[in-house]
Amino acid sequence: MQQLMTTREVAEYLRLKERKVYELVRTGAIPCTRVTGKWLFPRALIDRWLLEHGEGGAREMRPTPAQVVAGSHDPLLEWAVQASGCGLALLFGGSLDGLSRFARDEAVVAGLHIPDPEGAEDNVGAVREAGTGREPVLIEWAHRTQGLMVAPGNPLGIKGLGDLVSTGARLIDRQPGAGSRLRLDRLLEEAAIARADLAIVDEPAINENDVAREVHAGHADAGLGIEAAAREAGLEFLPLADERFDLLIGRRDYFEPPFQKLLAITRTRRFADRAATLGGYDLSGTGAVHYNAP
Repeated sequence: MQQLMTTREVAEYLRLKERKVYELVRTGAIPCTRVTGKWLFPRALIDRWLLEHGEGGAREMRPTPAQVVAGSHDPLLEWAVQASGCGLALLFGGSLDGLSRFARDEAVVAGLHIPDPEGAEDNVGAVREAGTGREPVLIEWAHRTQGLMVAPGNPLGIKGLGDLVSTGARLIDRQPGAGSRLRLDRLLEEAAIARADLAIVDEPAINENDVAREVHAGHADAGLGIEAAAREAGLEFLPLADERFDLLIGRRDYFEPPFQKLLAITRTRRFADRAATLGGYDLSGTGAVHYNAP
């Protein structure tokens, strides 16, 4: 569907007759613009108009959420927020922290990569159970490769999680509620490895880049994170799992200019080039809707 629809196209989209559309235009009831004598209808504004004027009466009034991207850290998302000029602030504190902030209207967007405990679809179950309000929608950002970051040359010869135990490698963990910590717990359970058998350093890392820095500095021998963070720090990377990183946003906020600017940059060559440079990203599903609250 075009970003700007003609009168005929918007009539088909709304399943109305064209004369009804002209009546809505005449009364100023529908968003539109006139260019060289022709009425045009911005698709995003029409979608928002539908949401606001659908049956069911007035919707519950909610505070305007803080214009913040919270949740899990992602290097490509951090770059895109800044490069797009969308005006959103960044507050990365982990997936569950982002989910909580979203529910309290302390963030308009939350980045999530929460593995489902039953092995079902990432993120969806957690959002359903959270009861966040604001008609939550999950938009795919990218698929990412998760694995172990180790020092250049892999001096301990680590090939998998089992080698963390056999070599006594020092593991840098993530804070409780971080998606990578939840992923590690899932991988340890599948490998029948107890946390108590690992040599975990005292202080957890707050984000992917902190994990990489600790390994690079020699304060830890390994840490779970994404390929992009490992490559940027010059570390070796041992892939263990593929995950989907989603953006959680309210249905109305999806159509607002800040999020639309963020989405717009994902359709550019700059975005694809940046993802390729960082490494470990699959953008084939970027923008896909994986959950749309009823």
